Amino acid sequence: MRSFYVPHSHDSADSIDNALESSEKGIRAVKISLVALMVTAILQVLIVLVTGSVALLADTIHNFSDALTSIPLWIAFVLGRRAATKSYTYGYRRAEDIAGLFIVAMIALSAVLAAWESVDRLFNPRDVEYLGLVAAAGVVGFIGNEFVAIYRMRVGREIGSAALVADAHHARTDGLTSLAVLFGAIGVAVGFPAADPIIGLMITVAILFILRDATKQVLCRLMDGVEPQTVEEVEANAARIAGVLGVEDVRVRWIGHRLDATVQVVVDERLSLVDGHDIAHEVTDALEGAMPNLDNIVVHVEPGAAGNHDQALLQRHDHSHSESPPS
Repeated sequence: MRSFYVPHSHDSADSIDNALESSEKGIRAVKISLVALMVTAILQVLIVLVTGSVALLADTIHNFSDALTSIPLWIAFVLGRRAATKSYTYGYRRAEDIAGLFIVAMIALSAVLAAWESVDRLFNPRDVEYLGLVAAAGVVGFIGNEFVAIYRMRVGREIGSAALVADAHHARTDGLTSLAVLFGAIGVAVGFPAADPIIGLMITVAILFILRDATKQVLCRLMDGVEPQTVEEVEANAARIAGVLGVEDVRVRWIGHRLDATVQVVVDERLSLVDGHDIAHEVTDALEGAMPNLDNIVVHVEPGAAGNHDQALLQRHDHSHSESPPS
């Protein structure tokens, strides 16, 4: 699963184990989230059938769509564990980012459905009964979604999955909009029936904000966007290796919840090929140790003038051979 520009004899089993472990954590998070959200949504559906609340219906629709987004994520995590092939030399990790497009589509669909139902109820009002149950359902929705949000956020950040983190924000906003159902019920209780569909429209607006943020994040990953601090971390860890005179042309990208990186390091032009190889080795080890999400690391060694750099650089390795470096 791991490839290097300069080959060496290090075992790649640790990197593969890390990738499999992170995928397993993602799958476990998806399973638990799916169960929690489906239970929450089903409870809300039962209350909708009794009460006829459109605000609760809009929130329930969104909760169901949020639960369904767990399915493509699950499939993507499973696909991402497949080994690379000659056709897919980077493996199938990009499936996770493609699943993000489905998440965006589901969010958009939930916004359309919630808006449709809210406008219909605004112009064709219906009585909302059992306001206490409606309020209780809003509280149930908040608790269920907040649990899922906290769990998804923790696991998503731990393994570096943008799709899982985006879904966590999605769930948290769902939880807050569930509380809005409570306020809609209160409005109806105090003699303002239009509060219910108005709250439904407010939920629609909240969903549109989620849609905007989720779309930006998903498209950023698909365009190989990466956080600037990640690039800075690669530069800093490569630069601290003895013998590295400079770090240039750093490129990092996420593929699913794993990182690929290429980096060019400048070394003293008087060093032997073996010494340059050893420095590349140390840079690779340093990056792997500091950034466990890295899968593929390509280190290119570029010769450069040492200038007034300490001559001890040339003796950084104790060589037992006397042959000249290859031309």
